[in-house]
Amino acid sequence: MKIMRIISISLLLFILLPQTVGSLGKKALPQGMKLHFIDVGQGDSTLIETPENKIILIDGGPPGAGKKVLAYLEKQQIYKIDLVIATHPDVDHIGGLIPVLQKVPVKQVVDSGKLHSTKTYRNYLKYIRKHNIPFEIAERHGYIQLDPKLAIQVLNTYDKDKKDNNEASIVLRIRFRQVVFLLMADAKIEQEQEIMKQSIVEADILKIGHHGSNTSSSRAFIEAVQPQVALLTYSRENNFGHPVERVIRNLQRIQAQIYSTATFGNIVIWTNGEHYFVLPSKNPLDYLHHRETFYRNTS
Repeated sequence: MKIMRIISISLLLFILLPQTVGSLGKKALPQGMKLHFIDVGQGDSTLIETPENKIILIDGGPPGAGKKVLAYLEKQQIYKIDLVIATHPDVDHIGGLIPVLQKVPVKQVVDSGKLHSTKTYRNYLKYIRKHNIPFEIAERHGYIQLDPKLAIQVLNTYDKDKKDNNEASIVLRIRFRQVVFLLMADAKIEQEQEIMKQSIVEADILKIGHHGSNTSSSRAFIEAVQPQVALLTYSRENNFGHPVERVIRNLQRIQAQIYSTATFGNIVIWTNGEHYFVLPSKNPLDYLHHRETFYRNTS
């Protein structure tokens, strides 16, 4: 049985913290590990500051989010990136990476190896090759060696049996001492089943697959992971119905705390490897107040 290590509830933080996470600088939090789930709208972008001050950027959101990711990096006083991970070639994951690659020095790129015919994907590869950025393909069950204090394991990536981009998503399980993150990218239920058969999936924090769509987050998988915190990345104004009710019900059954970028904005999780804080940049009550005002004015 897991020991509850979470020391946060969003409303309490807004009372206790003198400023929101959106304005926190690089030195505002104690030494440890920080994961930033950047609000890029309908897409994914996750920034990791490792315990040894290595910088990892996982995806960059859609093309229009590139400027936002760059602004976020600057606010965090990050001017170089040790590793970029492109989980798969969909435009809502790699589109925003191109402006980042153009403006910020990147030491290495890890890719799923799944090819795609879009102009966005071609431009992404073209820039990497033109500027001789070291480029590697993720290996399933392999480890990404970047920070000796972290175990970063690849649970899924592209192979010949993966028919579409989402199936080829790089799925990462990241352990820092006692705290474990599971980042699902856009992996589907079929990949969840494969992962459960071959790997340990239990994690404290789960980044929900495919923005909470109906293709991911089966009840069996959610119950196997048993996350205390679940994060959903999506835009409030999306045309896909994300997140679907089934996914939310599955998370509610295990009493996971649910955070979404659509409601909470940028979300930072800080951990010292034993405890962790969830630090959202927006107060969800502001959104509820906005909705109530809107409906009163339009009724």
